[in-house]
Amino acid sequence: MDTYSRHCILELWECNRELLNDIKFVEKMMTDAALQAGAEVREVTFHQFAPQGVSGVVIVSESHLAIHTFPEHGYASIDVFTCGKRIDPKKAASIIAQKLEANRIYEMNVERGLGEMHIVEDFNS
Repeated sequence: MDTYSRHCILELWECNRELLNDIKFVEKMMTDAALQAGAEVREVTFHQFAPQGVSGVVIVSESHLAIHTFPEHGYASIDVFTCGKRIDPKKAASIIAQKLEANRIYEMNVERGLGEMHIVEDFNS
């Protein structure tokens, strides 16, 4: 079995604070991003924190997408982890950043399952 996987880690700042605190929106957005990237959704679980914030995960056959939001800071922490080369995690990450209306995006891409970790600018290069 091939262990190659790609992990796209996003730091999203200056996001729409109302959207960051809307559990229904965040859950649908994350699920839709997984589907639009071509992943097969298996399970979805999200939690609304008091007084604010949402955390959740979309388990896909190819691995997972996770989010933690901090509306008070306009910030979201995102992980898009996919096994194999069929699904492009950057596609899902781009959809999420756009939907949250992020004005500052910091991204790190890591190739995994190769023995040592490889941080890359673009998975396709």
